[in-house]
Amino acid sequence: MVAVLAAPALIAYAALLFGVAAVARRRIRTPEDYLVAGRRLSTRLAAASLLATWFGAGTLLASAEEVRDTGLSAAALEPIGPGLCLILVGLFYAAPLRRLRLLTLGDFFARRFGRRAEVASAIVMAPSFFGWIAAQFAVLAALLHHVFGIPIPTGLLLVGTVSIGYTLVGGMWSVVLTDAIQMPVVAVGLLALGLSAVAALGEGSFVGGLLRIGAETRAERLALAPAETGELLAWCGLLLAGALGNVPGQDVMQRVFAARTERVAKRACLLAGGLYLVLGLIPIGLGLAAPLLLRDPTSDLLPALTTALFSPLAAVGLVLIVVSAVLSTVDSALVSAASVLAQNLLRHRFSRAEMLRLSRVSVVIVGVASLFYAFQGLSAYALLETAYELTLVGLFVPLTAGLFTRRGGPRAALAAMAAGVLPWAVHAGLGWEWFLAPLGLRIPPAIGLTLLSGLGYLVGARFDRTLEPVG
Repeated sequence: MVAVLAAPALIAYAALLFGVAAVARRRIRTPEDYLVAGRRLSTRLAAASLLATWFGAGTLLASAEEVRDTGLSAAALEPIGPGLCLILVGLFYAAPLRRLRLLTLGDFFARRFGRRAEVASAIVMAPSFFGWIAAQFAVLAALLHHVFGIPIPTGLLLVGTVSIGYTLVGGMWSVVLTDAIQMPVVAVGLLALGLSAVAALGEGSFVGGLLRIGAETRAERLALAPAETGELLAWCGLLLAGALGNVPGQDVMQRVFAARTERVAKRACLLAGGLYLVLGLIPIGLGLAAPLLLRDPTSDLLPALTTALFSPLAAVGLVLIVVSAVLSTVDSALVSAASVLAQNLLRHRFSRAEMLRLSRVSVVIVGVASLFYAFQGLSAYALLETAYELTLVGLFVPLTAGLFTRRGGPRAALAAMAAGVLPWAVHAGLGWEWFLAPLGLRIPPAIGLTLLSGLGYLVGARFDRTLEPVG
């Protein structure tokens, strides 16, 4: 029954997205319109877009399932880390970066450290989105398989085609306009699901459901941070990856650059961060409630809860909410990665008149690369952790040092990136779970490699002349 009702609803929803993209296309005259919405976003639009950008598969599904499987400590990566990240960006980074009137974060590295640092930062930044976008594709393909029985590979192609298509047409404006529509609906639907799940545990009583979760869940699963030293260090690594790894992210900074003023950029980040932490409590609660509610607690969490708790019509509504939440993340990530690819890697080979077309071609390139990543079959949580760690170890140190200090130049920035990214690639390739694992160190890679990146910056700075901070 759900499949029969959901099919026309999803088709109509896809048509709506393309309609919004067609409307947004009328606002696009220049690359600035396509990439940063002409720098005209209000606080409400910027905050809604920030919230929608991150409130996707990672928060809705990956973190909920990880909490179900391992306990409350899994919330460090999602949603606690990204929520704190938005607040940190609002407090310290938004105003000085908005003041520079950039198109991409790679432009900052170009202005502060030179062309080679710009290219290196883009090489780190653009691929970091592939895993993130792939995680969203994988979640939606799994949802289509659950509801319609569509094979996962076919579902990936369908999801990729739709998301790439409407993003290609409308660019940043289509992203912002659809986010403004989708996010309130997502919030209401998610609240309904969370309240229903907890009330079902309490046989109609929300308070009773909360008490049952507390009474029937093992104490170690309810701990926000593990007590054992090694596990605590690993937890700190996850939190660091989520909170600081997203700071040098084009997806966040694109909204900062698109804000109308510095004050708007700052307020939008703070508002979105607070809302992200509040709404993120709901998937965490669903993850804790699932083992007590579902006959098969290992099934795909959100589709199973939706089927168990709601009528077919309500289930269709929640399917649409999940689809809209995930697609709002996908389109934002596609535009963000494409802007870095076009502006910081390919721009110098093309004239300014060709930049708008180049930006659209870059959307397709990023989408196809992310689909390839999704076909590898990695878990959404693993893909998210990889995406967050890469930008943390490669870009956080040179961004922060370059923005707020006079110390260091091109050599410092390149040394910091190399010292973080190259060992990260070795760790990933060899499957080391700890920093320099053969030495027996029990340090999470996110912590160890970030410190190594900082050391690289300091060493490189000794060979650079002192420069004025860009901000």
